[in-house]
Amino acid sequence: MNNQFEIEGQRVHRRAGKSVTAIVGGLSTLGLAAVLSGCGLTAGSGHTTLRLVAADYGDSASNSSEKYWGALVTAYEKKHPDVTVDVTVSSWNDVDAKVKAMVDAGHPPDMAQIGSYADYAAADQLYKADDLLSVTVQADFVQQLAAAGKVRGMQYGMPFASSTRLLFYNKTLFAEAGITPPTTWAELAEDAGKLKAEGVKYPYALPLGPEEAQAETLQWLLSGGGGYAQAAGGYSIDSTENVETFDWLKDKLVGKGLTGPVAPGSLNRADAFAAFADGQVGMLNGHPSLMKMAQKTGVKFGMVPMPGVDGPSKVAMGVADWMTAFKRNGHAEQIGQFLDFVYSERNVLGFSREYDLLPVTTSASQIMSTAEQDAALRPFLEELPLAEVYPVGRTSWAQVSAAVKKGIGKAVTRSGDPATVLSDLQSAAMTAESAAGE
Repeated sequence: MNNQFEIEGQRVHRRAGKSVTAIVGGLSTLGLAAVLSGCGLTAGSGHTTLRLVAADYGDSASNSSEKYWGALVTAYEKKHPDVTVDVTVSSWNDVDAKVKAMVDAGHPPDMAQIGSYADYAAADQLYKADDLLSVTVQADFVQQLAAAGKVRGMQYGMPFASSTRLLFYNKTLFAEAGITPPTTWAELAEDAGKLKAEGVKYPYALPLGPEEAQAETLQWLLSGGGGYAQAAGGYSIDSTENVETFDWLKDKLVGKGLTGPVAPGSLNRADAFAAFADGQVGMLNGHPSLMKMAQKTGVKFGMVPMPGVDGPSKVAMGVADWMTAFKRNGHAEQIGQFLDFVYSERNVLGFSREYDLLPVTTSASQIMSTAEQDAALRPFLEELPLAEVYPVGRTSWAQVSAAVKKGIGKAVTRSGDPATVLSDLQSAAMTAESAAGE
């Protein structure tokens, strides 16, 4: 990784023993206050310590995010000897909850790289991007990602990583069935039928299980001309377009046995990806990490835009993760300087290439769109200008997302009624929206 980042030499993570987040999880409130009473304060005259909690994007010890942040922080501290940046990395299963525990205890980190931000922004706990970043860096964010980071017109969430989805298909299974990649829903259903006739276990894998049902759902809603929310604000989960989309899924795919032996409401994304890498899936929606999984097992695959009703979908699903900065400890100037470094073209490129993710800045995107080494990511990058992300700027989204994960699978069961399920989710969304004062 050294050649990808502005670094000189190696750095061992400075904290021996337990990290800040490990301490948070193991102490009483009284003990926590004693340990963290100096959190965010200067470590000495003229010296500032910034604490960052970050998510781990690696899939092994060799490419853990600890290595990424270690290299980047080493480079930054060499140029800024008056600043120490202390980073704690946690898995995606834990990082949001750990940050929330720190905030609830009154000791937030200076920065948190996590999956959401709206609750903290609504509670006036975050700096605005305007308070931190240089004009050049802030203007470099990909436009739709920067817009998704806003609450009531002000940007609090700074996009840190992004991704889009494409329809993956197994080239070997397609060749054996004598079919070509679909461009419409009708073609997708026809292809799935021929794959089933060839004995393919999962002609189309439809993961509507609780792990990430909100993603598969949005992909289908967008391809049907709908989505979770209206452009002007407010949820539209039970729109005519959305009901028609799930009617089609229930009648044309699930009802005809074209989605495999596991009920969609019980199939999680990780299991669907594993089945694809095992050669058991004809088609499914996937993000860049699926490429490596399939390559490791020797599965020959292709990727095309998500089919729509009359042709390729005009809108793609995008996902973004967020960098946030808490006001509690101050240090806006030091945080801003560090984040300007984090979002430099070179560092954004290094991170994106290390973890097969899309850059969140226009300058890095332009380089990756033409660089030969980024050719594999180019199909995903081409979808980014068409991408629509979750309505993460709404403080009610966390509750709505949880409701979708829990209930959307019922819409495609034999006894389920899409209109009823979507109406129930819309009611839950409106209740959450009202409670949040949106």
